[in-house]
Amino acid sequence: MPDSPQTLDSLRQRIDEIDEALHDLIMQRAGVVHDIAIAKNGDPLAMRPGREAAILRRLAARHGGDFPLPELTRIWRELIAGCTRMQAPFAVAVHAPEAQTELWDLARDHYGSHTPMTPVAGPIQAIRAVYDGSAAVAVLPWPVESDTDPWWQVLVSDDPRAPRVVGTLPFVVTERHRDEPLALAVAHLDPEQTGDDHALVAVEVTGDISRSRLKQLLEAAGLPPVAFWTRPARAPEDAVIHLVDVADYVAPGDGRMAALADRLEELAPRIRLIGGFATPITIGRRS
Repeated sequence: MPDSPQTLDSLRQRIDEIDEALHDLIMQRAGVVHDIAIAKNGDPLAMRPGREAAILRRLAARHGGDFPLPELTRIWRELIAGCTRMQAPFAVAVHAPEAQTELWDLARDHYGSHTPMTPVAGPIQAIRAVYDGSAAVAVLPWPVESDTDPWWQVLVSDDPRAPRVVGTLPFVVTERHRDEPLALAVAHLDPEQTGDDHALVAVEVTGDISRSRLKQLLEAAGLPPVAFWTRPARAPEDAVIHLVDVADYVAPGDGRMAALADRLEELAPRIRLIGGFATPITIGRRS
């Protein structure tokens, strides 16, 4: 038997009441964010990728009912984006050559529908925008093995101003995404520990070493590798740089990097942490 008009009206009224309660809570949240901005005393970068990951993981763990989890996390991404821009100017530079929109769409999904975003033709231009302050974040393509002149080598630097990898996109992985990560986010931040993290460690050596041997040495040093990319030497006297995806959080100055350097001593190694990221949430993927 169909619902009576009176029943439908009362249910719709209840939805309106819930909407107003949600709006009240959002405004209360914005008030707390305003107080946080004051307490930070002018911190030029308001984003906290590690905390954002923890918020979304907590919501995913407690979620129930029929409302789709991807839509819920998208709501919170918009909420986080708005609150971030309340605290300080926030803009994003995206590697988006002509007719290539995949990274642009990922960045828009993650950083918000109204966050200022600028497309740039190449990864170096995006990183330069972070260096000069015209963007808080650069969104760059995930490393590929076939790239012999990779963008990530720019981050292998002793310059304290060098930005770091702070996240991977998409963070919420659904059936509409490919199996592999698509992008990395770079900013003037050190990654935060979230309890489920990866680190990107650059291993620069002056001689030859096989990946199997490097894997053994990484594991012996307590740095479990899950992926490698290599920038070959460009001249006989040049170094080879191996970028390693480590399945663990690695802090700046972590003793495990020194332990790895000791094991590679004959190759005059230079070990640098170029960032890290929280492991993404996976929703509804088929095994």
